[in-house]
Amino acid sequence: MAYIVNDKCIKCKHLDCVEVCPVDCFYEGENMLVINPDECIDCDVCVPECPVDAILSDLDPAAEEWLAFNRKYSTEMMWPNITENGDPDPEHEKYHPDNFPDGKMDLFSEKLEELIKGEPLSTS
Repeated sequence: MAYIVNDKCIKCKHLDCVEVCPVDCFYEGENMLVINPDECIDCDVCVPECPVDAILSDLDPAAEEWLAFNRKYSTEMMWPNITENGDPDPEHEKYHPDNFPDGKMDLFSEKLEELIKGEPLSTS
């Protein structure tokens, strides 16, 4: 079993979950985080840290479509691993999941956070 992140994270991107993760299995895109399900050890310490309930067990039926999504962006798309807490999206309150009953996938960006910040991509 593992945990995954769903679209509730888009444009909120709180990082409290990252800080408590003992195996550093979070990866960061421009406007959301994902969990590498192959690295996750199912400890669930990240779950209560997410203020928008964007982290689900992969056994939850609502997580089924998100398992492949998290795997893709944490491995194939090579989003960078994130290990430190930081500030959420500056407009996170505006993008609270309660304001988007149909989800937030139309706001999703697959860009790398490093490209947005203007930093070089690491090759490791």
